[in-house]
Amino acid sequence: MPKINVLVVEDESIVSKDIQHSLKKLGYNVVGAASTGEKAIDLVGTENPDIILMDIMLKGDINGIEAAEVIKSSYAIPIIFLTAYADESTLSKAKITEPYGYILKPFKEIDLHTTIEMAIYKHGKEQQIVKERDLLYSLAGSKDGGKDFIFVKTNSKLVKLKTDDIYYIEALKDYVVIHTIDTRYTIHSTMKDIEAKMGKEDFLRVHRSFIVRLDKISTIDYPNLMIEKMDKIIPIGGSYREDLNNRIKQV
Repeated sequence: MPKINVLVVEDESIVSKDIQHSLKKLGYNVVGAASTGEKAIDLVGTENPDIILMDIMLKGDINGIEAAEVIKSSYAIPIIFLTAYADESTLSKAKITEPYGYILKPFKEIDLHTTIEMAIYKHGKEQQIVKERDLLYSLAGSKDGGKDFIFVKTNSKLVKLKTDDIYYIEALKDYVVIHTIDTRYTIHSTMKDIEAKMGKEDFLRVHRSFIVRLDKISTIDYPNLMIEKMDKIIPIGGSYREDLNNRIKQV
């Protein structure tokens, strides 16, 4: 198994060397060390670390939090903050960058090892989900310019699903649930991504938590609509009502 490549960002020379020594002792590969946020950003581009240990309070024009924001905007690399400051103000600023952990100084080698391993594992799982989602989207098929089917993952298999079998799609925290007449498919995605993928020819978002297939609507009684064959009542969001009126044929 290849060693994990670590970038150390610490402006205290003695502390930096101590961290590097501990990392090597634990079996990690130190690909670089930076004492400023600017240098850290440069090294990320040239050394391709698997993870970054970032001191929050760096000297210079860019502190650790600001450097983490820049890195996060361009690279999918987990960052662990090193800090001697555990006050609420510092943590509130740091958590905006969604770090994969905090290590409070002074720390033990076991703390270093545990936090790095947990961060690498969590990041790996997140990247796996992203790849699976991208794969599912890339497999979405089309015929004569229309979107006739998609592939959804269920029980570790990719299952072909005709879009005209979909009745409605529902948001559920970090997941969306695709409903057919007799099956539910739960996938890790966002309503925004699903809305873009399904297109607007046959589907319409009627609420922040619901997308419906237009030809599956049986009745509309504002502020709700009902899905045919399922007796499912779905709310119509106020900001979506005009779009719905424009898409249905009224006599």
